[in-house]
Amino acid sequence: MNRRGLIAMTDDEIVGFLDEQRTVICATIGPNGWPHLMPLWFVTRGDHVWAWTFAKSQKVKNLERDPRATLQIETGDEYQHLRGVMIESRVTIHRDTGLVLEFGLELFERYGSTTAGPEFVEVVRAQAAKRVALEFAPRRIASWDHRKLAGVY
Repeated sequence: MNRRGLIAMTDDEIVGFLDEQRTVICATIGPNGWPHLMPLWFVTRGDHVWAWTFAKSQKVKNLERDPRATLQIETGDEYQHLRGVMIESRVTIHRDTGLVLEFGLELFERYGSTTAGPEFVEVVRAQAAKRVALEFAPRRIASWDHRKLAGVY
């Protein structure tokens, strides 16, 4: 087996890794052809990654023009501890305020920011009116876990 095969994560390892991580870097193609990279909080739903952002943001404008994005989630401070997942995806922009509200509540729940009261729902509802939900459908996934090399580089 080649080195790429040695360090690739299994599907279950990828799911576990994504559950542990907090931030994804989203790369879209900017208006001048250069990559546009921005951090997002995210939720996984099956094999799709979801995030939300302001409807007028540059990344939304980029995705309206070209619905492709690459996501990268990584961790590790030393080479032998590097782990990550790169997901090439097609993106659906969801604008329905009810769906965006539902997703916003799910996102805040994942990040521990929820309160049970109706006031909290109203705060998220106000945000949802200005935002869109982004659904990243994977086309190709690459992963790496250098811990699998057991110190042999």
